[in-house]
Amino acid sequence: MRVKLLVSGLVLIMTVMIAAWSYGEEAITVVTEEYPPYNYTEGGKVKGVSTEVVEAVLKLTGIKAEIEVYPWPRTYHLALNNKNTLIYSITRMPQREELFKWVGRIAPAENYLFALKERTDIQISTLEDAKKYKIATVQNDVCELYLLSKGFEKRKNVRSDSTYPMNMEKLLGKLIDMWAIGELPAYSLLRGKGLDPSQTVRKVFLLEEITGDGLYMAFSKSTSDEIVEKFKTALEKIKKDGTYDAILKKYL
Repeated sequence: MRVKLLVSGLVLIMTVMIAAWSYGEEAITVVTEEYPPYNYTEGGKVKGVSTEVVEAVLKLTGIKAEIEVYPWPRTYHLALNNKNTLIYSITRMPQREELFKWVGRIAPAENYLFALKERTDIQISTLEDAKKYKIATVQNDVCELYLLSKGFEKRKNVRSDSTYPMNMEKLLGKLIDMWAIGELPAYSLLRGKGLDPSQTVRKVFLLEEITGDGLYMAFSKSTSDEIVEKFKTALEKIKKDGTYDAILKKYL
């Protein structure tokens, strides 16, 4: 009798351990930043075009996860270093290609150098021309990484901060010359401050090399291929069944 109880107890313990291990493999963390209209917090809820795409994919996979919002430097750090961590909206670029496991494109995006509309003195024909100006970027975001890869220097012509609203204030306060950011987020932030973008800023230069491919969702490198493939399949499905296009039309 004691042997049977002992065996039954061991079987129960092993079953619980296996179940916990399986759940651990499926449990994921989702991280993003405040970057409207792609991802932003409103009324205590994370919203935005990219957020809705991610939520639709999560629903299809059957995996439940809370979306955590942090400044981009922390979001990026978590996705680089933690297992089973999904990051969005992130630009896929050569410097990041081997750092993550890429799921797929979730939204279109265009990145520009913006100046105040009144700054008619700022005229740029090539990216090289921009090196004589002070440009606001967010630490480790796509615009900063791109500019640094092109020979720009921190604290000289690249002025790094942790959030996009801080950089907007720098531009409006004339502490910097240009603001490196996506078109839609720039306009959304300006409208949130009660400003008309068309009367406040102008596009000075399109950062073409980091514009065409849009924004992605990606997993930390240590995430299992099984989970990544599950998300890839779900993303492809919502693109085929019309869910993805319906979400984009709501915002864009």
